Amino acid sequence: MKALRLAVFTAAMVAASTVLAATSSPDFPAAPPAPGPAPQLTVPTPSALTLANGLQVISVRRAGLPLVTAHLVVRSGGEMDPPQLAGLADLTANLLGKGAAGKTAPQIAAAAETLGGSLDAAAGWDESAVGITVTTPKLPQALGLLAEVVRQPDFSAAELKRAQAQAIDDLHLALSRPTALASLAASRGVFGKGAYGHSRGGTPASIARISRADVQRLHAGLYRPDNAILVLAGDITPAQAQQLAQASFGNWARPPAPLPAKPAGRAASALPPIVLIDQQGAGQAGVVAAHAAPPRNNDDYYIGTVANAVLGGSYSARLNEEIRIKRGLSYGASSRLQPLRDAGLWLASAQTKNPSAAQVVELMLGEFKRLGGTRVSADELAARKATLIGSYGRSLETTAGLAEQVGELAVYGVPLDEIGRYVAQVQAVTPRQIEKYAGKHLDAGAGTVVVVGDAAQFAADIRKTHPQAALLESTALDLDSPTLQSAGGRK
Repeated sequence: MKALRLAVFTAAMVAASTVLAATSSPDFPAAPPAPGPAPQLTVPTPSALTLANGLQVISVRRAGLPLVTAHLVVRSGGEMDPPQLAGLADLTANLLGKGAAGKTAPQIAAAAETLGGSLDAAAGWDESAVGITVTTPKLPQALGLLAEVVRQPDFSAAELKRAQAQAIDDLHLALSRPTALASLAASRGVFGKGAYGHSRGGTPASIARISRADVQRLHAGLYRPDNAILVLAGDITPAQAQQLAQASFGNWARPPAPLPAKPAGRAASALPPIVLIDQQGAGQAGVVAAHAAPPRNNDDYYIGTVANAVLGGSYSARLNEEIRIKRGLSYGASSRLQPLRDAGLWLASAQTKNPSAAQVVELMLGEFKRLGGTRVSADELAARKATLIGSYGRSLETTAGLAEQVGELAVYGVPLDEIGRYVAQVQAVTPRQIEKYAGKHLDAGAGTVVVVGDAAQFAADIRKTHPQAALLESTALDLDSPTLQSAGGRK
């Protein structure tokens, strides 16, 4: 044993000496290499046509592998939830594969598995989607299955009850997390009574109120060919896409009634700029700062995308650098930009110790202000652009990712050939454009800051700088109300 330990020790010392010699060599680099040139992405321009019933069919060919993703997108999502029924669109989408055309949920899952794929359905803002990826020879059968779940869902009472119970359990868990609750409240602060202000996934109370008739009514009103897009991405030609779409969806009748009007996404907010939510006993505090943003089809979309990458879009971005790396106040701080149909959302978030919540609030607000007050350096901008471009390239590696990107462009009325111009658009953004954009859209006085946690440990400190901050009790919140509370809920 002594001989073995000596041998291991000797080997370790030799290895350490080798590394030390390498690092002390004048040829060993002292700094990481600079980012390389942006990759050249070759993305075929999608082809689009419209069937007689109004269904838009988009195909984008990627030869080489016999795979195709079929992605059926409805141009409506959570923004169409009726008042007091938050989460209805999401619940409806999730139920599509739980029984349709006489098939039970296990039978639908088995049918998809037999084809070598699986059905995925979900609702977002402005869209609901169902998709499946299969080998090219299986595509006709896959489209037939897709047509059944989209056009003939059962919405059985038993499956609805099961889905509601699961959704409510998930919501209770999610809303017990300070940052999740703070994000929901911040969205209310930005969008107010507008359609994007409520919880897209619903609340425990709203999910419990949903009836089978509500689900059927929403499906009948929104799931119709003149409100849908079929995206086929992969080993398929435009002619094949038209033929297959006609075979599976050509007899999908367009209802005589007009589509329901879309509500405004944003309205006046009833919340103060700073909201503190007392979650007594919480081990940490969630800090969220939010601003309104332009819609997806705005000319400044790429400027905003790069600006968000600088602020908090990656590990090396400014928020994480200031809050985690320099000060160790959080395991991670980030931001996201979510452009929607007629509005958008900037949201920065971090979870921290309760006593350091006030410090994190000021750091976030300071970074928003700095983005609009100083020019981003060339090196920092190049690194953030490289991160964006690399992430975009990875998102197009699969046929499913390609279909999702094309579907998003179609939903928001963006020219389809823009899918191949992403790199050039990102590279064209300048430091001056970022500064101007941030100064316009990230004004410190126009946002909403929400802090959720044990308020006894941070409320007084925050109110020293922000005396107007409102304090709410988490146990008294009404998450379906634009004010987040019933009468008497504020301290």
